[in-house]
Amino acid sequence: MRRVVSGLAIATCLVGTVPLVSFAQSGLPGLTLFGGVKGEDNLNYRLDFGGKANGWDRYRLRIPASKMKLAVAQFTISYPDYFRGSFDPKEIELIVQGKPVKIEEAKWNKDNNLIEIFPAEPVPANSRVEIQLSNVRNPSTGGMFYFNCQIVSPGDVPLLRYLGTWVIQIS
Repeated sequence: MRRVVSGLAIATCLVGTVPLVSFAQSGLPGLTLFGGVKGEDNLNYRLDFGGKANGWDRYRLRIPASKMKLAVAQFTISYPDYFRGSFDPKEIELIVQGKPVKIEEAKWNKDNNLIEIFPAEPVPANSRVEIQLSNVRNPSTGGMFYFNCQIVSPGDVPLLRYLGTWVIQIS
């Protein structure tokens, strides 16, 4: 009987640790135990080249269709002032429902820590969106960086509405 109970306890511990190991993959969102962003506000992302400090990378910042309750005329991404990386506004792409969308203008406002993206046509509500930032130079020191996504809807009062946050880990 003791062997069965011991074996069951060990199996339970091993099964419980498998999901934690899968979160440790490089370039993907990790697991935040304390603090951080509320679960419903956390947005998914991928770093194509591993998120290494002082390296070049491509950020794939994803917004699920369930978060896109309104059409969008402008995406604004704010990032912390201690993020000492760089962005190439000429290498920003907007993918909607798996297809590239023409961007009228993309601006990197270094002084205010903002990236502003203006699609040529408003992005429809309930669309799956991916913002690709290529030629990103990661900061020379690693850390956790909160990138906030805000939107402006067409015809609306031009106020930014919070959509969610990407918690980006650079190692």
